Amino acid sequence: MALKEIVEQTVAGLGYDLVETERSAAGLLRITIDLPWSAPADGAVPGVAQFVTVEDCEKVTRQLLFALEVDGIEYKRLEVSSPGIDRPLRHEKDFERFVGQEIDVTLKAPIGVAAGALVNATRKKFRGTLERATGEDGGAVAGGWQIVWSDAPVVKPGQKVSKKRLPAPLQALGFTLDELKEARLAPIVSFKGRGEGRDSKGDTESNLN
Repeated sequence: MALKEIVEQTVAGLGYDLVETERSAAGLLRITIDLPWSAPADGAVPGVAQFVTVEDCEKVTRQLLFALEVDGIEYKRLEVSSPGIDRPLRHEKDFERFVGQEIDVTLKAPIGVAAGALVNATRKKFRGTLERATGEDGGAVAGGWQIVWSDAPVVKPGQKVSKKRLPAPLQALGFTLDELKEARLAPIVSFKGRGEGRDSKGDTESNLN
């Protein structure tokens, strides 16, 4: 059985979601897990965000050690951790979960035609707020997403902004998951707390040699 399949079955069997599997040339096998998530019912109030704990990582580590040994998978060190502040987004449910959050996306190919001549046609990397793409009737487009951003310069602490300065226009980029090379939560630290699913304490992990 392939490594990824073993890890996916083991993690899912313990009731967690597999976020990422990384294997380094130095023999490190790093597994990133998260708690399952489902969209709240219409009108429901979102519950308190839950995060992966050290105990969760230790439980998955113990089970993976056994599963990998049974299948003869070679590695030097196993590390199981929670997603960091730059959590990858891979599946449709990931995008549903983090609507309204700021994300970084990298396209497989340049956008080609510049949107309103404000964006370089060769550009492939963008950062903006994740939203569902909407059609002309205002309804959500199945499988369609967009990020919205402004290229306004960052205002430094204590810096005064002229009231006469016009705000930079908002720009939007629509995309589908098939067009993405990579998407991650933007690694932005906020001492006021994060949105659902973003842990201001950073990674929680368990690792064994």
